Amino acid sequence: MAGGSAIRGSRVGAGPMGEAERGDTAPRQQVTYYCANGHETAPMFAVEAQVPDTWDCPRCGLPANRDCDNPPARPKNEPYKTHLAYVKERRSDSEAKEILNEALLTLRAKRKSGEIVF
Repeated sequence: MAGGSAIRGSRVGAGPMGEAERGDTAPRQQVTYYCANGHETAPMFAVEAQVPDTWDCPRCGLPANRDCDNPPARPKNEPYKTHLAYVKERRSDSEAKEILNEALLTLRAKRKSGEIVF
């Protein structure tokens, strides 16, 4: 006989399995969603829960809705913007030249006074 433990193979707090011992489950409903790639997703919701209009497709990540004939369009992917692109959105070319000239005048004045040595 090896070890001899009466509760071998079970964990603390484990009880009998089965619906009768755990109680009844809440009433549920299955709602089907369709994405633009033609994937079908059917998550379960409680009957009294508010069902969302859109759901993210677990296969491709696109938004899905409940209308199989008109799934939501794919979201637009905007290209990555550089720092310069954001600056150009805020400043016109004339403003940029003005700011650059001010910065150059300040830099030249500091070099002339010896604050910056190079």
